Amino acid sequence: MVMLSESKSPIFDQTGPKIKICGIRRLQDIDLVNCYRPDYIGYVFADSVRKVSDREAEKLTAALDTSIVPVGVFVNDRIEHIVFLCNENIIQCIQLHGDETPSYINRLRKLTCRPVIKAVRVQSTRQLIQYQDFPCDYLLLDTYVKNSYGGTGQCFDRTMIPKNYRPFFLAGGLGPANLQQAMDECHPYCLDLSSSVETDGYKDPEKIKRVMDKMNQWKNGTVHELKERTKS
Repeated sequence: MVMLSESKSPIFDQTGPKIKICGIRRLQDIDLVNCYRPDYIGYVFADSVRKVSDREAEKLTAALDTSIVPVGVFVNDRIEHIVFLCNENIIQCIQLHGDETPSYINRLRKLTCRPVIKAVRVQSTRQLIQYQDFPCDYLLLDTYVKNSYGGTGQCFDRTMIPKNYRPFFLAGGLGPANLQQAMDECHPYCLDLSSSVETDGYKDPEKIKRVMDKMNQWKNGTVHELKERTKS
């Protein structure tokens, strides 16, 4: 079992936009995130080029800075498997990317108190309104691509997101060049990146640095100050 600190999880922190770097799979990746400190990282347990085993994830979390929340990403997985990873403190948050129903999530909640994120592949505003009261802590809004559960690196039309929507993670084609635009357009709780911070399929330190520098500028207000000076 991985031992974790008692510090408050950023999942409950409402102080500003967050960053999640998904698809972490090597100790070199852990070194990068420990250096640049995103709020969340994601381990993919579903079939993917970025898939990790339980044992690999355990080693990664053991080396992870305790201020960063490790999220497990699943697609129609066995509830018992997810609960095991939570009980072993390998993950602190659950991200469901498949066809999981409210009853599935309610069963999961009876067995673990870890926060649950449910991914929605966005097709319409009406669809998102139907998810407004879905029994999860957060939604993750991603691009709809037929026969894919996510991770396509493609953007979707963010005007489909209702105004004053519940707090959500935003995914789908996000990178250093369009983070500011995404934040201004729909004010997500957290921005979720994976392939855009990779080179040749592996996490790239320079790209991660650019993202975290951009977010730190945004949080410190320097981006908005620059925009105001440009207007004047």
